[in-house]
Amino acid sequence: MTDVVSRRRIVSALSVYGALAAIAGAWLIARGEGAPAWMGGSRWLRLGFSLGLGLVLALGVIASTRWLVRRTTWARDLHVAFRGVLGPVSGVEIAVFALTSGVAEELFFRAALQPATGYVAASLLFGLVHFGGRRLLPWTLWAVVMGFALGALYALTGELLGCVVAHVWINYENLHFIAGHEPTGAAPPRVPRAPTLIGARRRAGNPQ
Repeated sequence: MTDVVSRRRIVSALSVYGALAAIAGAWLIARGEGAPAWMGGSRWLRLGFSLGLGLVLALGVIASTRWLVRRTTWARDLHVAFRGVLGPVSGVEIAVFALTSGVAEELFFRAALQPATGYVAASLLFGLVHFGGRRLLPWTLWAVVMGFALGALYALTGELLGCVVAHVWINYENLHFIAGHEPTGAAPPRVPRAPTLIGARRRAGNPQ
């Protein structure tokens, strides 16, 4: 039964985020132009800045997530809520959720949507699609903050590399942390649910 649920969740993530990536790709092809960058310099310079700043952002978010869960009640409650929604999860599932959500969402929200709607609107929309109800409201607010951070990184460099690396790494590490760290001693449910659109993280952690 567990293997069946695991396969179903993996197929769901691949299907949903594959469709989102395809929409973003079609949008980018139709537009036919890259995003302007706040900074100048060569493409290689901007790629280097994008990757470096993305790694720094990911390290900061991963470290702060663990600190907050161990030191604050609201973060610990959020962690427990996500742990209950996620349920038992394999390393393969975590890798698939992290990679598909990170790549597809950055393609859509940063590369496709942000140049069309502007930095502020795209960042707010990124947070709003992560709304999971009152209990998960801190996660929604966190997603808004991450939307602005990732959006600023993309606007600064005009390159998506750092955004994708940061997003995937944050999701991967935080999913492992949620699955492996049990602050209250409560066991997760045995039968998890499949992820929904933009909601693998609603079911899978604090990633953006």
